[in-house]
Amino acid sequence: MTDATNSPVTPEPASRPGFLRRHWGKATFMLVIIVPVLLFTIWAGLTLTYTYSSGERSGFVQKLSRKGWVCKTWEGELAMVNMPGAMSQIFTFTVRSDSLAEAINRAMAKGRVVLYYKEHRGVPSSCFGETGYFVEQVRSIGQ
Repeated sequence: MTDATNSPVTPEPASRPGFLRRHWGKATFMLVIIVPVLLFTIWAGLTLTYTYSSGERSGFVQKLSRKGWVCKTWEGELAMVNMPGAMSQIFTFTVRSDSLAEAINRAMAKGRVVLYYKEHRGVPSSCFGETGYFVEQVRSIGQ
């Protein structure tokens, strides 16, 4: 077959579909699964790295228990008494380290303790702890 100039006519190649059209399954997987997981990981990393406040609280640890369905953390309560006979104020805290929880249990047997903590706000899941106060260190001041 020739055209008016007597040159052979070659059929035009079929155009390839675009990237998204060829890989729509992979693109959907990326958008639905990978991107939210990546955003969650970045957000959790930022909130657990940035310290909103830090300080220390003293009192008597009245409860320390290991909790959680999947992510196990130590959750505790510190009773802070300002004056003898006054109502105690409860400070709830989270301990992520088993060795630190053992140290708190040992200090708890001696009486009064000082807990050094850091507060992390906006932590995206209770998997990292039920409170925003993460204990970093303990010191016994016994009686």
